[in-house]
Parts: sequence; structure tokens; C-alpha cells
Amino acid sequence: MAGFIDIACNFTHDSFKDNLETVILNAEIEKVEKFVLLCASLKDLEPIKKIQKSAPQKFFISAGIHPHHAIEVIDIDYQELLNKLASISPNAIGETGLDYYRNISPPDIQRDSFKLHIDIAKELHLPLYLHQRESHQDFIKIIKENFNNFPPFVVHCFTGTQAELNDYLNLGAYIGLTGWICDARRNVELRKSIKNIPLDRLMLETDCPYLIPKNLPEKPAKNINEPKYLPHIANEISELIEVDIEELRSSTYENAMRFFN
Repeated sequence: MAGFIDIACNFTHDSFKDNLETVILNAEIEKVEKFVLLCASLKDLEPIKKIQKSAPQKFFISAGIHPHHAIEVIDIDYQELLNKLASISPNAIGETGLDYYRNISPPDIQRDSFKLHIDIAKELHLPLYLHQRESHQDFIKIIKENFNNFPPFVVHCFTGTQAELNDYLNLGAYIGLTGWICDARRNVELRKSIKNIPLDRLMLETDCPYLIPKNLPEKPAKNINEPKYLPHIANEISELIEVDIEELRSSTYENAMRFFN
């Protein structure tokens, strides 16, 4: 019987620089079998490929430039970016999209980067791994304007409204849910709306080391999230959507394998 797949692992983060093998082992003890390695910046490409090569059967790669680092596209043209991303044989393109919460990169540069990644995904025939925060209108506008031959895509770390969810599902998106769902006080609408996500469109993620579930029985030192907490998140989602945990595990595993393979 297959286990869980964590579709959001930021393993190049400093939190994991000294203990990644232990983190992965602890996750596997909890039946988390496969991990999607996320790329935030071009400097992550080589480290991510090194991790993937250590155990190819365990890891998928999503290669791209996070909206926070979108300014990196100023110094690189389309073909060079495509070549760099393709060089590590990714399973998806991203994490790309828009993040207006902090605007660490200017919004216009974020939009340019997003469009570049869409074109690259189309050319490489790869799915898109997307990020959206406080930018829904521009985000959905860019998707719709480029929807001809648009690849399969996942909106990871979904924390939005029912209306936003409807927009994504109407375009055929997969939806990634994190431990954010475990905060009952701040997520009343979200915890209700996820019942409307079809099981064949749902994936599970920790977004580690971020977004530690609020309701863990015991909080880890330094509040560092790890893939071993994915079953805890899955159990919370299972109760909220009233689906048996084994059915949820099986469906989300199949969805991730279909998307990233």
C-alpha cells in the first residue's frame, strides 16, 4: 500500500542543512514515501539536483524562480532560463506565480517572470507549480490570457476564498493544502470550502520548514515544520471533508504521481 507524497519540501532551506537525512528518515517512518523538491531561486538548482540524485525514486523536482526572487529574470533571457531549468530534468516548472503580500520583487517583474515560466512549461511539456498570495485577480488574468495549450497546474498552499477556489477548479487546477488548515480560529471559511475540492484534484503538502500545524500535540524545537507531520495534516483534512483517511491518502498519492510523473 502506497504512503503519502509531500508536494512541497524546501529542503535547501538552512533549517535542513545538517539533518536532512534524519528528516527524511523520520518522514518515512510516518509513511511519507515521496517528496517534491521546490526551487525558490536559480542558486537552488544544483543543490536540489544533488538531493534528487541521492535517491531518485523518492524525489520529484519542480524548477523555477519564486515570485520573491522574480527580479532574477532581469539578468537572463528566455532561452537561457529554459536551458537552466531544463538542465536538472525537472518534473514541473515553478514555484512561479505572484505574491503581492510583501512585493519583495516588484509586481511588474513578477508578472513578467510568471509569463516566462508559463511559456517554458509549454515548450518543455511540463506541468506548472503555482504560488499566489494577495494577487488573485492578476494571477487568474494571466492564466486566462495564456490558457491556449496551458499545461496541468497546481495552486500550492491554497489559503484563499471559496470564490478563488471556484476560479481555480473551473480551470482544471489541482489544489495543494498545507498545515495552515489546522488553525481553526483563522480559517473558518477555508475549513468549510475544502469540502468542495474534488478528491481527484487534491494534493497534500507541508511547505516545510514553514507553516507548522497549530494543533500538533507537541510543538518541535524552533517550530520547524517537517514532512513527518503530513499524516497529521491529512487526518485534519480527512475529518473536515468527511472522507476516510485511507481513501484520502490513496487519492492524493495517485494525483501527485499522475501530476509529477
